[in-house]
Amino acid sequence: MLFSSVSVASVAYVDAPHRVSSRELEDRLSPLLKRLGLAPGIIASLSGVQARRFWDEGVQPSEVAAQAGEKAIVASGIDRARIGVLVNTSVCRDFVEPSTASIVHRHLGLSPRCRNFDLANACLGFLDGMELVAAMIERGAIDAALVVDGEGSRFAVEKTIDRLNASGDARALGEEFATLTLGSGAAAMVLCRRDLAPAAHAFRGGVSLAATDWNHLCRGHADRMVTDAQKLLTQGLDLASKTFELARTELGWSPDVLDEVVIHQVSRQHTEKLAAQLGVAPAKIHAIFPEHGNVGPASVPMVLAKAAEIGRLRSGMRVALMGIGSGLNCAMAEIVW
Repeated sequence: MLFSSVSVASVAYVDAPHRVSSRELEDRLSPLLKRLGLAPGIIASLSGVQARRFWDEGVQPSEVAAQAGEKAIVASGIDRARIGVLVNTSVCRDFVEPSTASIVHRHLGLSPRCRNFDLANACLGFLDGMELVAAMIERGAIDAALVVDGEGSRFAVEKTIDRLNASGDARALGEEFATLTLGSGAAAMVLCRRDLAPAAHAFRGGVSLAATDWNHLCRGHADRMVTDAQKLLTQGLDLASKTFELARTELGWSPDVLDEVVIHQVSRQHTEKLAAQLGVAPAKIHAIFPEHGNVGPASVPMVLAKAAEIGRLRSGMRVALMGIGSGLNCAMAEIVW
């Protein structure tokens, strides 16, 4: 899917306020770790995640998604009355119904004519949301759109710790270890017709591939996620390689022409192996997983916004966005900064 008249007018993030170190989680996991004879430091040593963030107790995904959305709207310079679609892409939701998007819509005071809905696809939701609204902008259906995401990991992590301490064994720890690397955060992006923001960043489009034979490798609920981490990594990297080959054809990609590579970050092993598999220099990846963990679909826009904030991105740079989501699905897209 390629676009000729779509720009990214702004991207914003909100960090959750409470830094929780992996050692703090291990202190709470001490009954299990003592039972298994494991020394402290296992979370950071296996994943590279030193810390993650939590929101205050009771904070809803819609609240933080709206905070990020407000930042993105203000930064874009686009009149919110021109936003024709709001898409919420978070894994975390306030309720089964109504949609979290409807609550964000109310918080932001968007137009009654602004369509609003949730779009879910595990950790690829934000990338899928970008492509969906870009297609609407490209065909002239709307002038601008807002994609938001708010993720909160406190509940799942705390419930997992309680469950593992009560009855967990080595197998349970292995299956639920990935939950202990989850983080919290929020992000948002305004996309618009190129003529509305001539100085904005061109969204060229993207590609995606599915390998749904592997949809059983990660199964998540509100309070529990069970993952075959090694097989998920192996099959995810294989799918990423195939998707990158598709991007070579459709987007003209090669490791050398990409100036910055923004990936959905899960762990140190995932980040290093993906870079090696695709031939991407590690210096082109701004790593946030050591301090933020895996923030799900908010990860890609958070990394993008943080990279821009610290001056890694300059005009004309080809910026690749990449994600692998349980399912399995893989998406890759490009912004010309």
